[in-house]
This record gives sequence, C-alpha cells and structure tokens, in this order.
Amino acid sequence: MDEDLDRLYRTEMRFKTVFGYSALLAIIISSLGLFGLAFFLAEKRTKEIGVRRILGASSQSIVVLLFKDFTKWVLVANIFAWPIAYFAMTKWLANFAYRMDIDFGIFFLASALTLMLAILSVAYQSVKASLTNPVDSLRYE
Repeated sequence: MDEDLDRLYRTEMRFKTVFGYSALLAIIISSLGLFGLAFFLAEKRTKEIGVRRILGASSQSIVVLLFKDFTKWVLVANIFAWPIAYFAMTKWLANFAYRMDIDFGIFFLASALTLMLAILSVAYQSVKASLTNPVDSLRYE
C-alpha cells in the first residue's frame, strides 16, 4: 500500500520541486524588474525630487511619494491574480481523494508578501533619491 501511495504522489512531489524553483526564479526576476523600474523612475523624476526637497519636503514624504506608485500597481495585480489562482487551485485540488477548502486568508497573506517584496525592491532607490543633495539634482538638468 505504501508503494502504491508513493507511485500516486511521486508526480506531485516532482511538480512541487519544479514549481518551487520556477516560483523562486520568477520572484527574483520580478524583484530585479521592480528595482530597475524604481531606478528609472527616480532618474526620470530627479528634477521633481530636487524641487520638492528645496521647497521643504522631507525625505519620508518623497519616499512615500515613490512607494505610492508601486503599491498601487502591486495591489491591482493581486486583485487580478486572486480569481485566477482560486480557479487553478480548485481544479488542482479536485484531483485528490481528500479535498480541502481554500482559505481566503492565504490570498491576503500572498498579497502582503508581494507588497513587502515590492517595498524592499524599491526601498533602496527611493531612499537614495530622497537623500541626494537637491542642488546636485537640479544642476544636471
């Protein structure tokens, strides 16, 4: 009986391994993309950030300004991903003898993790842009 169960779930174990590596690779690539996008937007908005700094904006307000753009798009992407993930998970779980219900808390946890990952990816560039000397940033333009 143990050998029969092992044969049944061997493909699932391979699927888990392949899916885990694929997910890790996707997370790394998306973090690099967010980092590059944050760098591009910080360079593009150099003059705006310099003007805001000269007019008295704090570093925190500039960081929040840059984070706001990214968090909005991450939350929109999560809202679109929830129904697709729910449908795929229910189809996959329907193949098992013992079924379980999908808890919606996992979707909120995944959204929180993606938001944290986006914030960590953008944090370096945002803080760097907010701490630069405003005179230097205005001199380039």
